[in-house]
Amino acid sequence: MTVDPADAYRSLAESVDHDDPRWAFGTDITGTGIEDVAAEIVAPVPDGVDPGDLAQYCLMLGDDALILAQRLAEWITNAPELEEEVAFGNIALDLLGQARVLLARAGHVEGAERDEDVLAYFRPEAEFRNVALAELPDDLDFARAVARLLLFSTWRLAVLQRLLGSRDPVVAAVAGKGVKEVAYHRNHAARWVLRLGEGTAESHRRMQAALEAVWPHVDELFRTSEVERRLVAAGVAVDPAAARDEVDGVLDQVLPAATLTRPQVRPAGPNGGRAGRQGLHTEHLGPLLAVLQSLAREHPGATW
Repeated sequence: MTVDPADAYRSLAESVDHDDPRWAFGTDITGTGIEDVAAEIVAPVPDGVDPGDLAQYCLMLGDDALILAQRLAEWITNAPELEEEVAFGNIALDLLGQARVLLARAGHVEGAERDEDVLAYFRPEAEFRNVALAELPDDLDFARAVARLLLFSTWRLAVLQRLLGSRDPVVAAVAGKGVKEVAYHRNHAARWVLRLGEGTAESHRRMQAALEAVWPHVDELFRTSEVERRLVAAGVAVDPAAARDEVDGVLDQVLPAATLTRPQVRPAGPNGGRAGRQGLHTEHLGPLLAVLQSLAREHPGATW
């Protein structure tokens, strides 16, 4: 799906041709919809690419998806309507499927005999590489959940579109399927932002407040880490800063249409130059991981 920044709002209403009408990954990594995924995961590291850098980049992309999937799963039984529980659950499954492939690739290329489960369930907080936006709690505020989903999916879609030509076969394959899925995620979030922003005085107030709450973490999405810089030069990664104009173009269409204003808030800056990409997180990631990892840590090595 190609996004025209000059007509971004219209593109939100366009239908997305999904290969699977359920738009969710299966329960087996071979059911992710990525052709020959097992062979791709063990494909050689592209020439001139540092395996450690590639592993870190796969963790960045994979952790973003994994952590937001966990946040979205918190809405099961808590969403305002049954249809929205299904929608959030399926969006979470899409992201979880992307995370599984990316973590499996990271585990293979780093050569430390850590598979996707070890990376998901037994890494400490400081080894996660996700952006802060993914880990923020919603506190059962539905407006905040859709505000975050709009920002995250608009940004991730712009990044994945630029990764279609990545020299790493797994990154390119995840991007190839992910653009279809994340286009739906963005569309779904945008429709809710419009509905709440243009709704009652109370829904408008709460939607604007939700944007104010998550907006300080937008700038981090466009900061380029040293790992990303090296992989951009190697033809594997993309510079997230290059996606800012496209993301702004979409938001500049959606927010006014929803009678909402772009928040003027101070960005949450890095601490000593470190943030999520360098393993420095908010106070919210630890409790989230305690839930995410609890069963695997209680029964290590268990299968079901």
